[in-house]
Amino acid sequence: MKRRHFLQSVTLGAAGLYTNQLFADFSKRKSLGVQLYSVRDAVSKNLEGALEKLASLGFDNIELFGYNGTFFGKSTSEFKSILNKTGISVFSSHHTTGFAMKGKGTLTDNWEKSVEDLHAIGAKYMACSYLFPNERTTENYKALPSLLDKSGSVTKAAGIQFAYHNHDFEFQKFEDTLVYDHILTKTSSDLVKMEMDLYWTSKAGQDPIKYFEKYPGRFELWHVKDMTAGAGEITEFGNGVIDFDRIFAARKKAGLKHWFVEQDTSKGDMFESLKTSVANLSKKNY
Repeated sequence: MKRRHFLQSVTLGAAGLYTNQLFADFSKRKSLGVQLYSVRDAVSKNLEGALEKLASLGFDNIELFGYNGTFFGKSTSEFKSILNKTGISVFSSHHTTGFAMKGKGTLTDNWEKSVEDLHAIGAKYMACSYLFPNERTTENYKALPSLLDKSGSVTKAAGIQFAYHNHDFEFQKFEDTLVYDHILTKTSSDLVKMEMDLYWTSKAGQDPIKYFEKYPGRFELWHVKDMTAGAGEITEFGNGVIDFDRIFAARKKAGLKHWFVEQDTSKGDMFESLKTSVANLSKKNY
């Protein structure tokens, strides 16, 4: 089938339910997701083993990173087989722009093939994940909204929603606004949703709820990770100072559809850190 015909004909599948055997309080959830970057070292050593450990903690879906035409060196069929074995599904995937850091899987290098492959494994979202420091130029900031809209048009044809994931640099000044607001106002609200990283937004001194109120319905995905007092370092959910109860109370205004636990770094074993986050989350009704 020609790719253009594929993109016109495919549709988004429905997400399944799961049963969390370790934490009974999660049994009524539709899903519990994690950004796979959290366990990148384990993934590089043993992909299937890493997914099995995540499943044992109660995670049933993941957000990918590092797609480069393969899935961690695996073909689409090989990766689907691993997903089936571990009971893990792919809900979303991260991709860089390709402005300076070129490579397959970026928004500017045969994006249609990336979309085709992510659709084949059942992804519901694809997101622009990051601008490398050498890509944060006036020229690229001006070109970014158009690239995001174009990328979102391709994913929409495949029944996949496109999004943009932030760090803290997006809250720096750009012309007469902030980079983040520039992206929000210059992109289609239909084609480009936002994946708000609650840690990085808070780290930048911004209030997520103010953005939910200013741009209601745009924030369909969140990254949930906590921040230590004082140093402002990344820590396990519930071990920091971010008021998640307050933020989750505004989920309808935000337009939240799904959220992922993420922890970029840990002072100990990452799986133990994730276990702590899941244990603390089990006390909540998010």
